[in-house]
Amino acid sequence: MSYLLKTTLIGLFFGTFGTTIGGILGVSFKNTSNKFLSFILSFASGLMLAIVCFDLIPESMEITNISNTILGVLLGVVCMIICDILVQKRFSSVKTFENTNHSNLLKTGIIVSIGLALHNFPEGLAIGSSFEASITLGYSLALAICLHDIPEGRFQSRPY
Repeated sequence: MSYLLKTTLIGLFFGTFGTTIGGILGVSFKNTSNKFLSFILSFASGLMLAIVCFDLIPESMEITNISNTILGVLLGVVCMIICDILVQKRFSSVKTFENTNHSNLLKTGIIVSIGLALHNFPEGLAIGSSFEASITLGYSLALAICLHDIPEGRFQSRPY
């Protein structure tokens, strides 16, 4: 089997395995309290913000200048704003639910799914490039991403 195909299959396995495990956990434990879920989501969002502010942004400024870093952040924000506008337009004319709370949850779920799909593309690039650097680094990063994807699958599968 070629090296490129092997790396692709490993990245695919680890990326989908973590999300699948999280989805199974989400379906298995339906009676999780909202207080606990709020705590976990708050912790995860704080951790993600810390990683972005204290690791990713300083590292990107070492690689390139501050204007490219700001441009990258703004590009991500604009991309999600466009996704939000497109989903709002799509659901403004369609009355799928009588209860607007369910409709808002559906819109939020779609936007989060789009964001996660966009987020998984650089994950695959990271796994591929880390395998190019070294096999050990590739497997380490693939395992880390697999563990990282478990909460994503857990919260995507939660019935509201």
